[in-house]
Amino acid sequence: MLWDTHMHTHFSGDCEADVSSMADAAVRKGLAGICFTDHMDLDYPEGLPENYFFDADEYFQEMRQAQERYRGRLPILIGMETGLQPHLKDKLPEIAAAHPYDFIIGSSHLIHHMDPYYPGYFEGKTEDEAYREYFEYLLENLGVFDFFDVYGHIDYIVRYGPNKNKFYSYRKFADVIDEILRALIQKGKGIEINTGGFRYGLGHPNPTEEILSRYRELGGEIVTIGADAHKPEDVAHSFQKAPDILKAAGFRYYAVFKQRKPEFLPL
Repeated sequence: MLWDTHMHTHFSGDCEADVSSMADAAVRKGLAGICFTDHMDLDYPEGLPENYFFDADEYFQEMRQAQERYRGRLPILIGMETGLQPHLKDKLPEIAAAHPYDFIIGSSHLIHHMDPYYPGYFEGKTEDEAYREYFEYLLENLGVFDFFDVYGHIDYIVRYGPNKNKFYSYRKFADVIDEILRALIQKGKGIEINTGGFRYGLGHPNPTEEILSRYRELGGEIVTIGADAHKPEDVAHSFQKAPDILKAAGFRYYAVFKQRKPEFLPL
């Protein structure tokens, strides 16, 4: 039984699921535990319909209630997925320190204040140029942030590219991806295997198997597992594939963060 430590609820602007429906799905699927990681993305572009930040006091109140309801049936941890942008280098650490989160995912959802979910991000550039811009921006984030625990879905951009991952590979961007992985390892940060990539039809997790292997080869040891579920039916999506992928990459353990400290569990 694995932990799913990347999932969303109605506290995220792109999710309508209530906390109990997500927890019930985890119980049905026999998970060892879960961590809720709702979106905290500040300074989102005006004019988009989503609201990607939540009231942390309300969030913790509802999550504490859920912990009590599911006590003895399902361990529940409280986390958040924080959208990193360099100009928020002072604000985001303050938000993270204001409440006792178990786990914080740092993610790149916006690139130069543009959301690649929308086609406009790709206009006027080749797909490879758009992908490289994403990775270089991620590296820029690593130059100013170190308050998070793992970097989420490192090649997230390919979910939304015009051709998704048809022409994408680690090798095309190995120079900048290796810089990213080395920076994470130097900072003592982990990465995740995000099985949401299978749900998006990529046939691979985010990041790809090659990137997971390269992180381990360079000395990285911290990897978490998450399905990035926004609906109950997506909790633990494709989790049956995760252990073999991680073992093939050289991992024997995965991590679950409790009170911001990793606990290593056998695959």
